[in-house]
Amino acid sequence: MANNDAIPELKPRGNRSGYYPALKTGLQETATRVQEIHQAIAGLSFQMLRWIPGLAGPVKLVQSTHDAIAGGVYAAIRQGVGGALTVADLLEPHAVAAIQPSAAAAPTRLSIGVRSALNAVVGDHLHHSANPLAIPMGCYVRGHPIPLTTEGLAANLSSLSDQLCLFIHGLGCDEHGWQWNSTMTANGPSQDYGQRLQAELGYTPLYLRYNTGLTVAYNGQQLVQLIERLLAAWPQPVRKLAIIGHSMGGLVARSACQQAADQNLPWLPQVQMIVCLGSPHQGAALERLGHRITTALHRSKVTAPLGKIAAARSAGIKNLRYGLRTLDRSDQTPTALPGVALRFIGANLAKNPDHPLGHLLGDGLVTLRSATAPTLPGDVATVKLGGLHHMALLNDPRVYQQIRQWLMDDAKAK
Repeated sequence: MANNDAIPELKPRGNRSGYYPALKTGLQETATRVQEIHQAIAGLSFQMLRWIPGLAGPVKLVQSTHDAIAGGVYAAIRQGVGGALTVADLLEPHAVAAIQPSAAAAPTRLSIGVRSALNAVVGDHLHHSANPLAIPMGCYVRGHPIPLTTEGLAANLSSLSDQLCLFIHGLGCDEHGWQWNSTMTANGPSQDYGQRLQAELGYTPLYLRYNTGLTVAYNGQQLVQLIERLLAAWPQPVRKLAIIGHSMGGLVARSACQQAADQNLPWLPQVQMIVCLGSPHQGAALERLGHRITTALHRSKVTAPLGKIAAARSAGIKNLRYGLRTLDRSDQTPTALPGVALRFIGANLAKNPDHPLGHLLGDGLVTLRSATAPTLPGDVATVKLGGLHHMALLNDPRVYQQIRQWLMDDAKAK
């Protein structure tokens, strides 16, 4: 069971964006991998030449000269790139202050999207190095985190009911993902799931953003703490908390509630339901394939540097190979969450939700079996939908109607 529980919370230094240190590390590592490939190919060539009678001595001399020159060139590239980007990083605060004295403007969706994608790939490295690009977990509105105080909540949310619905995005995404493929109307984009639940069932929607490059277990731990602070600051007692997670977000939700159950935390009974949309409860086949490819690349000296590049993907991505097993005990036995209804929606690219294609491709990223977790005990219900791909689960009328029906049925049952 992968776990990042020991990861410390590090605070970034200075008023810098963090892009230059990340770019510096990426370019220097790329130069090193290219050098390793170069050396491996050259080494094979020199080895074959040494087999020719009478050439072993001269070839050895040429190889030594080649290695010295190549090593110097690659070292110069790494040092030059590192030095230039270090200077740029130091000068950035002065340039920003001169161009834009006020940093209060909301970040653009493009900049948020780029940062979220970068966190997915190397978010664990950004976190460990205290890079400002590492995303702190929080509930976001208009691009900024909401202060989890009574005043902060009142200032940023239009409605504060006793029913909350927390939306958790998947790998590489952010809170804007819930508006995926939304149509434009005269009043702006069409409503997402949260806005519709607020208008029709009275839920106050909250949208989480987090570093998807960290492990599911660690993000679950952070979510436990966030929910505790959120409910403590809410201006009235919360009667119901529904959590809707897409892809990795569903695993993070389950992890948080499992940890809350293990610690017997008082807020767990307020969790009405966890709805998972295309979550890889039994692992993501694509990441399992990535792991096999990485292992194969390491078997050759020539391709081993490419294997190192592949292996540098974040702990969060690697976590998806295990899926459900990242949330359970060492014996890998699935456990039920007491009092929490689990509702799973899986999608099939084929129009027929039961088409055999679903067992191979599912929604394109997660198979139907993994998304619906048929062997999980407890209060579990699943639905399969045809003609949907993984990202379409974020904004689809059939998905919304199913979520709405589940929430209404649960309310009537209680």
